[in-house]
Amino acid sequence: MVLVTQSFLLFGQKRVYTASRIIDKPPVIDGVITDNEWKGAVWAGDFTQREPYENEKPSQKTSFKVLYDDNFLYVAIKAHDTEPDKIERRLTRRDSFEGDWVGIGISSYNDNLTGFSFSANAAGVKGDAILTNDSDFDETWDPVWFVKVSIDDNGWCTEMKIPYNQLRFAKMEEHVWGFEVQRKLFRKEELSLWQMIPVDASGWVSRWGELNGIVNINPRKEIEIIPYGMLKYESFEKEEGNPFSTGSKTGYNVGVDGKIAITNDLTLNFTANPDFGQVEADPSEVNLSAFESFFEEKRPFFVEGSSIYDYPLTDGNGPFSRDNLFYSRRIGIRPHYDPDLSDDEYIDIPEFTRILGAVKLSGKTRNGWSIGVLESVTNKEVATIDNDGERRKIAVEPTTNYFNARLQKDFNEGNTQIGGMFTATNRFISDTTLEFLPTSAYTAGADFVKFWDEKAYYISGKTVFSVINGSEEAITDIQESSQHYFQRPDADHLELDTTLTTLSGNGGTIGGGKIGGGHWSFGGWTTWRSPGLELNDMGYMRISDFFNQVLWAGYRIWEPVGIFRRINFDVSSWSGWDFSGLYLYNGYEFSANMQFTNYWRLGTGMNREIFDINRHELRGGPALRTPGSWGNWFYVSTDDRKKLKLSFSTYGIWGDDDYRKTRRIRFGVDYRPLDFIQLSVDPAYTRSDNFMIYVETIEQDDKEIYLVSSIEREYVSMDIRVDIGITPDLSIQFWGQPFLFSGDYTEYKKVTDPMTSYFKDQYYIFSHDEISFNADDDTYTVDDGVDNFSFENPDFSFYEFRSNLVVRWEYIPGSAAYLVWSQGRTGDHPDGSFSLSENIDRLSSLTAHNVFLLKLSYRFSF
Repeated sequence: MVLVTQSFLLFGQKRVYTASRIIDKPPVIDGVITDNEWKGAVWAGDFTQREPYENEKPSQKTSFKVLYDDNFLYVAIKAHDTEPDKIERRLTRRDSFEGDWVGIGISSYNDNLTGFSFSANAAGVKGDAILTNDSDFDETWDPVWFVKVSIDDNGWCTEMKIPYNQLRFAKMEEHVWGFEVQRKLFRKEELSLWQMIPVDASGWVSRWGELNGIVNINPRKEIEIIPYGMLKYESFEKEEGNPFSTGSKTGYNVGVDGKIAITNDLTLNFTANPDFGQVEADPSEVNLSAFESFFEEKRPFFVEGSSIYDYPLTDGNGPFSRDNLFYSRRIGIRPHYDPDLSDDEYIDIPEFTRILGAVKLSGKTRNGWSIGVLESVTNKEVATIDNDGERRKIAVEPTTNYFNARLQKDFNEGNTQIGGMFTATNRFISDTTLEFLPTSAYTAGADFVKFWDEKAYYISGKTVFSVINGSEEAITDIQESSQHYFQRPDADHLELDTTLTTLSGNGGTIGGGKIGGGHWSFGGWTTWRSPGLELNDMGYMRISDFFNQVLWAGYRIWEPVGIFRRINFDVSSWSGWDFSGLYLYNGYEFSANMQFTNYWRLGTGMNREIFDINRHELRGGPALRTPGSWGNWFYVSTDDRKKLKLSFSTYGIWGDDDYRKTRRIRFGVDYRPLDFIQLSVDPAYTRSDNFMIYVETIEQDDKEIYLVSSIEREYVSMDIRVDIGITPDLSIQFWGQPFLFSGDYTEYKKVTDPMTSYFKDQYYIFSHDEISFNADDDTYTVDDGVDNFSFENPDFSFYEFRSNLVVRWEYIPGSAAYLVWSQGRTGDHPDGSFSLSENIDRLSSLTAHNVFLLKLSYRFSF
């Protein structure tokens, strides 16, 4: 029995649906909407097409009902279809959003900023996400809820059952929630909405309709405990004489994850002794630059709900866009200290720092405060060194505490937001071998954003500050690191002070623009990092000592015109200076992206780097002048609705005066022979020729000789993926990547006159009479009449294969079993000339390092 009240109505432009309370037993969630409980509720529909034809009537009808009781919200959606045989049912992993799908959005905070999204495709695969800041979509959230689907002659149906303990709302007699229902008709790439939201609108949650009629329910405080157990077996090449490399080893691990609702608004997530063996490996790369590589976070505890801790220093997607106060990959990092060994010594060193435990407190209060607090402790790691049976231990990483607190407050219905962030890294160093690390690092920031004219325009500001404490050695190392290079001989505004035990700095960004309300959008920002700013203990920062200015504009056509389904045009320009006022670089870019009415996609663009002052290539030496360059890119892909999708992309750079030349070509093949199997292969080839790359710094006769050379780089990689969805809860995923690289160093030279007007005049190229190669010890000797020195041949080839095979079974909601096989092969060779066949033979001859893992978790809910 259902208590039927008001159905739905149109209130101005805000649509309202009134839910009906269940009096007796709830409906059975089986995807068939025939239970008596549904009959008393009122169907709502009258959807509006958003894509591709804005405000037009959808091709197919959609309708829904909403029920509720004391513990759950129930939603039934009928996706009517006059051609049910064309419904696309794709079995994939969670959150893939492939095939036909329907979804709902619930803003139980009703704050115009925060929402919870629940969706299902026609095969019953779940999708869920948290929305923050009105439009930021975080798919890492995996709540426990229930859904079933069915297909009949009239289309397909979805039944959802959402526990209140997965939502967040205040205790009150009558609730008004933001609410949205949407449908994707896959074969036409058509998106229709119950509450229409204009394509040029900048917000999302703030424009949802309303769900009324929910009365006399209480928030549910969830307690969830998920213990796990793991067994592991490894096999690898046995090394004669090495007591730590016996050819195999076994291991096990146990731990626990959990979630506790502290209040109706705040949730505490915790993990003790976590294991992330099921996580996909990082892609291979060879980094010959002065900068640290950036890798995406993939560990579930740090991925889920990570948006609250996100504090990027700069907008956009340029080289500084990854700078952030929080980079979670710092937690559990590889040990910092790598001990020197004698010829007779072997070492057993942990691959990663073990995380003893971590907790996250996050949520949003009813008065508009968003809160995120993270606390984590990592273990003191010790390496064991063996010398003919005699062993000693040496600390390679201290016990470390990581703390992060993020606060945001919204005002004026979410049109104004003010916030701040604080991070603290404290290392408990008791070993002299680790005194090169800072003992503490603190960062803080404050930010604001103001929207107006229905969030079409905005202005924002952000500041950051850092203070690093440690020994004189630790602070000197930071000053001399690639982010700073205080020792540069030509940087008169910088001073290397080896007596410092504290280093501080600041940075920030001021920006604004138009991001909605029409076809045109535009904006810009200015960002800076002072020379002493240091974020890399808990955050990520590429370089300091610069001001950067960006201007951009874009024009969008979102309705079909002629042969085009949609078109985007973008243009931007940028320039930079250091803190001495030196003009560092200048450039501009234009791009166009489009989809045709046959669903093919094409994009192209070009950029121009007018000039660049390279302050980092000589690893603390003087800056070098580099010429300008032209760059272009192009991609095309076929209809991704088809079982076979092909793609091609190319990227090129042409430096002025033949300074450099790069060409990258990539192909993609995605094939879905059956609805539950997807195969993809993405081979890529890159060739790069550079006039100058750093080799090494040679100290001789109280002077430093900066040795550089030209280089020819070639590398081939291929991403291989196989996804098999046996059921919505049982899947098999494989990822593999062979990677082959060769670097051939030629035309050695030394830096003699840095920053001279013509870039080649900065170098003296050694003639054949001045440089000789000794094949016996693989070294070069230079004698040009001024300097006499030797150096090792830097040529090399690197080859690697990485793969993961993961079988995942969520045998009951929230509880999962994993069977994992990971394999790695890594090798190198002193030959720098690229040969595909030889590198494949070398890679194939390596003994694989195999890891087999079985992991089982079980969810207890209270």
